[in-house]
Amino acid sequence: MSNLPPEALAFFAQTGLPGTPRGFDGFGDSPELMDELLDLVLHGPKRATCALARWYENDPDGLPKPGDLWVIHDGAKRPRAVIRTTSVEVKPVREADAQFAWDEGEGDRSFEWWLDAHEAYWRREAARHGFTYSRDLDAVFERFELAWPAGG
Repeated sequence: MSNLPPEALAFFAQTGLPGTPRGFDGFGDSPELMDELLDLVLHGPKRATCALARWYENDPDGLPKPGDLWVIHDGAKRPRAVIRTTSVEVKPVREADAQFAWDEGEGDRSFEWWLDAHEAYWRREAARHGFTYSRDLDAVFERFELAWPAGG
């Protein structure tokens, strides 16, 4: 894909995984949070992520799909891992559940912690991008597995 930086493509080639990565991304909105969440991916228990569906509206590839591969970078934008999407569900934020919060593996893994942290994040996004956050907004609830490095 031409929208991927050369270092992401080189990193992906080094993994020996077949195919082409869908994207190059980090979890979170600060270098510190990206590093913290990457550590949860590399060493468990983070096996899910959630984004507002609005971010995929103009994506030529559409919503994530099972089988999609993503190169994940750290807070310095260095590629560090590859994840493979295993399932995707689109529904309003208000329909999130405790199992998804647990699978996302952040904080104390409770639904209450998950909702507070994600709403704070989405409110920061809304302020930066000029929209109003609401629990009625559709979100993409994505589960994944660590494809590389193996055995994470």
